[in-house]
This record gives sequence, C-alpha cells and structure tokens, in this order.
Amino acid sequence: MSDRIFAAVWLALCIAGLFIGWQIQSEYSYEPVGPRPFPLLLLGLMAICAVMLLLRKPDAIQWPDIQTLKKLLVLCVMLMAYGWQFENIGFPICTTLLTFGIGLLFGARWWAAAISGVIMGVALFYAFDRLLDVTLPVGSWFS
Repeated sequence: MSDRIFAAVWLALCIAGLFIGWQIQSEYSYEPVGPRPFPLLLLGLMAICAVMLLLRKPDAIQWPDIQTLKKLLVLCVMLMAYGWQFENIGFPICTTLLTFGIGLLFGARWWAAAISGVIMGVALFYAFDRLLDVTLPVGSWFS
C-alpha cells in the first residue's frame, strides 16, 4: 500500500511540475527549442513511471527496522544542513563535512571518513571549479 501512496504523491508532484514547466519562457532563444522541453520531458517520464508503479501488482513490503529509519532521518537532516549552509561555509568544507557524516553513518572508521571527506571536498571543488568552470561558493567566511 505504501508504494501506491508514494506513486500517487509522486504523480501529483509530476503533474504540478508539468504545469509549472509549461509556463517556462525565455527572453531570448539560446537554443533551438528553448529551455522548456528538458524539464517537461523529464517530468513526463517520471509521471509515466509513477503511473506504472500505481498499476503494477503490489509487493509484500517489509518496513525497515527503527535503526535504519533513524539513519535515514539523520541523513535527511544532514542533507538539509548541507543545502542551508552551502553558501555560508562554502562547497569544499560543506562537502567535506557531509561526506564525513555519511561515512560515519554507514559505519566507516572516523579517520577513514575524515580522509575521504577531505579528498572528496577538495577533488570535487577542483573538478567543478577549475576543470568544468562551474562557479562554486568558497564560503562567506573566506571571501
């Protein structure tokens, strides 16, 4: 039953997104088709998947234990904090802290999570900012 509830909510969000996406207008045409088709195509495909999920034979679902649900809640809080502090702290430190937290959440040793967090934060910042020329915030503390 929970997969049907999820599919119904997902379908409603996709339909709302399709209405919003249909109203996308651009002052100038920087592409032959404009900015509208990509979100409409993506939302349309997601809506088709939601309908397929609604129409399929339901599976017997076992809910995860309370420990897994707690971990999922902590992960959601960490992701919200990441988005909330992204511009203030900056991409490298924010990504380092998120990777460290996720590593600890999945049972890594603290030093392995710290090393992978630092490597991930620095490597991704370098890859996006220098190689791909995507401007990322370094944080208001360092500007």
